[in-house]
Amino acid sequence: MGTPVFAVQALEILLNSEYDIAAVVTAPDKLAGRGLKFKASEVKLFAQEKGLKLLQPDSLKNVDFVNILTELKADLFVVVAFRMLPEVVWSIPFYGTINLHASLLPQYRGAAPINWAIINGEKKTGITTFLIDHEIDTGKLLLQKELSIGNDETAGELHDRLMIEGAQLLLKTVDDLRNNKLVPVAQNEEISGIKKLNKAPKIFREDCRIDWKLSALEVFNLIRGLSPYPAAYTILRSKAGAEHHLKIFRAKLSDNFEKDIPGTIQINDRKMMFICAEDSWIELTEVQLEGKKRMSIYDFLNGFEIEDGLSAV
Repeated sequence: MGTPVFAVQALEILLNSEYDIAAVVTAPDKLAGRGLKFKASEVKLFAQEKGLKLLQPDSLKNVDFVNILTELKADLFVVVAFRMLPEVVWSIPFYGTINLHASLLPQYRGAAPINWAIINGEKKTGITTFLIDHEIDTGKLLLQKELSIGNDETAGELHDRLMIEGAQLLLKTVDDLRNNKLVPVAQNEEISGIKKLNKAPKIFREDCRIDWKLSALEVFNLIRGLSPYPAAYTILRSKAGAEHHLKIFRAKLSDNFEKDIPGTIQINDRKMMFICAEDSWIELTEVQLEGKKRMSIYDFLNGFEIEDGLSAV
């Protein structure tokens, strides 16, 4: 059971092992794009390519859907990046229902663990397999693997590493469950020595706007944590009041200038652009102006007319 590309890697590694995939469950096709055409999930496209039985229920509590799942007589349900399951579904298989999650639970429960780990400046994260129960991401732990986060690593880059590592951990989990090698362990923050429990809620547009009154490091981590999607953005405003929305995909910490008012912009003769945060400067290296394609800051500055008194707000 899964929807995005993160789940495809897990499905593929199981398919290429000795296990029989009884069926694949994914989200219904959704309207997307400017033409509002129906778009299939990455998991659906892969399942169709491999000729796997495919289910796309509108409701996970639908009686017919639940009956179909029951009749499959599957030993195990595997969930990767999917919706929250009702008990009538996750309680069906003999071995239960397991979930692959892109964090070291109980840290970063929620929909966007990869993004929030980087936004919060974490130096490490990981992957977890666990048994699904009534509350989201709270079930008993099966296996975990810790990974470091690179100083400049983006959410997209970390996503791809966790996707590969996660698929391998998932396969080991299935193997160990079948061979009775696993003892599920309850999640316990106190035993884990966790002083603060960070959450990973869904990211909305208001979370993506840069507040230049934050420290340069906080802004840098926000840019990394939202790249390439949904992307951090700022508004460039001229003294006359003209505004331009600018997404920032890559940036660097910089101390090229003395501290100035947050949002102050400096552009040098080498086509380099800097914006002042609360304590230091951010150098922009890859951006996208609203309605344009993603490009280097050099190409952006070659085609963008710098207006008087331009600042970031």
